Amino acid sequence: MARFPSILDTIGNTPVVRINRLAPAHVNLFVKIEAFNPLGSVKDRLALGVIEAAEQSGQLKPGQTVIEATSGNTGIGLAMVCAAKGYPLVVTMAEQFSVERRRLMRFLGARVVLTPQALRGYGMVVKAAELAQKHGWFLTRQFETEANPDIHARTTAREILKDFDNDRLDWWVTGYGTGGTLNGVSRVLARERPDTRIAVCEPEEAPLLGSGLEQPRHADGSPAAPHAAFKPHPMQGWTPDFIPKITADALRTGGIHRILPIPGAEALKWSAELARKEGIFVGISAGGTFAGALRICAEAPPGANVLCMLPDTGERYLSTPLFADVPADMTPEEVEISRSTPSAQLPG
Repeated sequence: MARFPSILDTIGNTPVVRINRLAPAHVNLFVKIEAFNPLGSVKDRLALGVIEAAEQSGQLKPGQTVIEATSGNTGIGLAMVCAAKGYPLVVTMAEQFSVERRRLMRFLGARVVLTPQALRGYGMVVKAAELAQKHGWFLTRQFETEANPDIHARTTAREILKDFDNDRLDWWVTGYGTGGTLNGVSRVLARERPDTRIAVCEPEEAPLLGSGLEQPRHADGSPAAPHAAFKPHPMQGWTPDFIPKITADALRTGGIHRILPIPGAEALKWSAELARKEGIFVGISAGGTFAGALRICAEAPPGANVLCMLPDTGERYLSTPLFADVPADMTPEEVEISRSTPSAQLPG
């Protein structure tokens, strides 16, 4: 095992794993499991990238408070990076996102300011900008800063190229939150693996990209209003109620070949199936991306290689509908198993 100077040096180099029981027999389906990052999601990369870029540019001063709007994973990643580097952190987060996310951030030393559910993602973004302006805090601007896709171009994309060196990669399938992974990886693939086609997944309930409707923006690229096509959906961290500038930039390059609308029920189903049939424990947005990858596989020619991004761990979703049918107490079947031998019986 390697020895690392700090926890931050363990970010990246996540594994690509073959899917064996859930993949169609005629293709090779692989997943890149970002839950292997130290705080359990792809957003650990973003967090390190935006903080180090701000340090290098001089925008972030020693001891200055960092602030960001987040559905949870970026905030958790930033809490880790800020703890390791000694920066105070404040995050704004809409109140509907899972309770375990805010508790994790607070456990890591961050302060969490909740915003009303009715204002959704746009409300937490506006609140973060107000607080940064009021207090002189550094706003990381994850939805607009080029440091976000740049870290994926330097790390995620290079890892994928290495993993498929001297082998075909027919499709790369991803979702989007900020669009950092989509933007950073797609531009590298377009340049170095132009034979690879790219599919991006989004909620069927909120088909922002598929609608073709423009996103109102301020001059700095930040959203000026929620997107007209947004409706609530269960994929936390996937597709806020606006199209981030970074995502829009990726679409403008013309390198996206398919946009796949994924129903929330499919996302929940495939997250559970990955756990029960492959032993891969991931969240709802990962289940949604996997559902999209299965659609691509169904249409792909024999022998095709398909790579699907799985952005985070299932432990972020214990209080969400993903675990609604998972009981804490023994089921009748488990009680029957227990009673099949005489020892160690619970009362009743």
